[in-house]
Amino acid sequence: MTGQELDSVVHGYCSDAFGVLGQHQRADGDWEVRAFLPQAAEAWVSDGGKLTPMIKLDGAGVYAARMPEVPGRYLLRTRLSDGAVESIHDPYRFPPVLTSFDLHLHGEGTNFESYRTLGAHCVEVEGVKGVRFAVWAPNALVVSVVGDFNGWDQRRHPMRARDGGVWEIFLPSVGEGATYKYAVKSRIAGYEVLKADPYAFASELPPRTASIVARFDAYEWHDGEWMEHRGHKNYLDEPFSVYEVHLGSWIRGPGNRPLSYRELAATLVPYAVRLGFTHLELMPVAEHPYSGSWGYQVTGYYTPTARFGPPEDFKYFVDRCHQAGLGVIVDWVPGHFPKDSHGLAYFDGTALYEHADPRKGEHRDWGTLIFNYGRNEVRAFLISNALFWLKHYHIDGLRVDAVASMIYLDYSREEGEWVPNQYGGNENLEAIDVLRKMNELAHKEPGVVTIAEESTAFPGVSKPVYLNGLGFTMKWNMGWMHDMLKYFSIDSVYRKYHHNDITFSLLYAFSENFLLPVSHDEVVHGKRSLIDKMPGDGWQKFANVRAFMTFMFGHPGKKLLFMGAEVGQWAEWNSEGSVRWDLLEHDLHKKLQHFVAELNHLYRKHPAMWEVDYHWSGFEWVDFRDMESSIIAFLRRPRHGHPALLFCCNFTPVVRQGYRVGVPDAGMWREIFNSDAAAFGGSNVGNGGVAASEAVPQHGRDHSIVLNLPPLGVVVFESPDTAGRR
Repeated sequence: MTGQELDSVVHGYCSDAFGVLGQHQRADGDWEVRAFLPQAAEAWVSDGGKLTPMIKLDGAGVYAARMPEVPGRYLLRTRLSDGAVESIHDPYRFPPVLTSFDLHLHGEGTNFESYRTLGAHCVEVEGVKGVRFAVWAPNALVVSVVGDFNGWDQRRHPMRARDGGVWEIFLPSVGEGATYKYAVKSRIAGYEVLKADPYAFASELPPRTASIVARFDAYEWHDGEWMEHRGHKNYLDEPFSVYEVHLGSWIRGPGNRPLSYRELAATLVPYAVRLGFTHLELMPVAEHPYSGSWGYQVTGYYTPTARFGPPEDFKYFVDRCHQAGLGVIVDWVPGHFPKDSHGLAYFDGTALYEHADPRKGEHRDWGTLIFNYGRNEVRAFLISNALFWLKHYHIDGLRVDAVASMIYLDYSREEGEWVPNQYGGNENLEAIDVLRKMNELAHKEPGVVTIAEESTAFPGVSKPVYLNGLGFTMKWNMGWMHDMLKYFSIDSVYRKYHHNDITFSLLYAFSENFLLPVSHDEVVHGKRSLIDKMPGDGWQKFANVRAFMTFMFGHPGKKLLFMGAEVGQWAEWNSEGSVRWDLLEHDLHKKLQHFVAELNHLYRKHPAMWEVDYHWSGFEWVDFRDMESSIIAFLRRPRHGHPALLFCCNFTPVVRQGYRVGVPDAGMWREIFNSDAAAFGGSNVGNGGVAASEAVPQHGRDHSIVLNLPPLGVVVFESPDTAGRR
């Protein structure tokens, strides 16, 4: 060992620790074992029961022992300053653990289970149990593992540099539950930083930021029946009604504390089932440092947030959902990440995960960084992450956040603030390629859905990749949401001038596989809650909400409702508080909750409302021309074997008596739902449960029925037994 090597070990900048420490043959044929043991007062090499004293080479704690023969699987025995004696395996006697093929696939960007290669894994090497650490930092001079097991001393465990910029080490002294970080010393400008593991499977509770050694495959699942059944479903022609939830503010416990995953399993799951939803959509559960980001600024992509418990408790929550017949969708955020020093930003002293050019690598609106989708290792990181949640947490679907910001290079940028692609266009070709590959692989998991939050007219978002689409199962219908919320916020006396807002969506309703959202974004930042958007007095506000929701469930497309809307919460959503469950003490709020449950049950019972959502044959206008009365009527048709449904919507507070509506079939039309029912808080204007057709032409049809249309209400009729069959 040269003086320079000794100095590099002592001061923590030894870039070839395995070339200096451990066992090495001397020029004279003898062997030498070297170790850095700053905690030891004395040290020995224990080889086959034989103790060889180690000489202390300097005051910092570098020891060496000369041995006549090559050492076997030796131990290092140390006596600490307090007299305690311990024996440890020398990390620097173990060979490389990752294979060259592992490293090749990672560098090639084709290892879509890269979390099995990188990160912290409990393994056994040469019969010794420990943890294998591996991290990608190609521009680092040295990377060390630091943690509670070595006093967070950056000098103790420098890692081995491997091909492709990967650093690895096997630490036999470490076990499950240990906290750790990577101490990165860059080759660039003397940059030094402590980084959380990008592939960590568990993290400390914020604001602490260390990673935790954890197993991701130890949980015993009990949802086999659900997973088997899911694999045979095509959710495009199944009922799909989603309850969007922010876990931290659905309900709070004593002292305004958020509930744990296990407490939510006991409360949220039966609640969503009772209200008839088919799925929960969870706002991002991946670890994030700032609660105010609602989870959309992720630092721990492979870690469920510790705010609600350990990872196995989140698996328990998903398990309980599945056992109750409830699917789980998780928001996934591959579009950007925060600049926090312990996260992905400037990881090894360079723009590693992000673009170096701020015109491509910085999202100014959100103060975040944008992934470099063209880098193989980043591509593997993101696609592997999507599959990780689907495979190892049994997640049923991913709602991909901010897709528009990914696929457009000029998203929210002025001229001169962005760089065109190689063809001169504004499409981010690398991001599009990542999304397509992710969707291809995600859909190989039986029954999985992927949903895009995409707000532009980009073609083919929900078309298969082989048809040159992005490959998503569904796309949020942001246009419908905007038009409908605008329409319903207008006083009913003026709605006749905005009639187009409720009919325009049918011009493009079948261009994509749409999901109709009323999401968290629409009830914050001064936009007001859903019920508070509605005009009129208190009664009219509730009636408007019921009419809006009934029309929403009749409109082609799957459904999503954000928590709190079902109880008529007046205040905007507060992520640091709770849904105002105390409102259920008031009659109208309790009846609105009952209404939502009955609407979901109606929806799930009648295939006409969901079986043909994505083809014109499932929808038929009866009349959309009565602008003066703000009335529309339409049919929803199933594929075959079930009756059609007639929706008649009156969007004014005026009762329309004797209103004639054309119908396609003669016979008795049965009233199966009325948003104005007294049980829902309405005025109970209806039709006695049935309407008999007459041979009176109307709306271009030979038969018609005469109805009483309730104020600000929607009535739904089932066609006669002979009708609607195909």
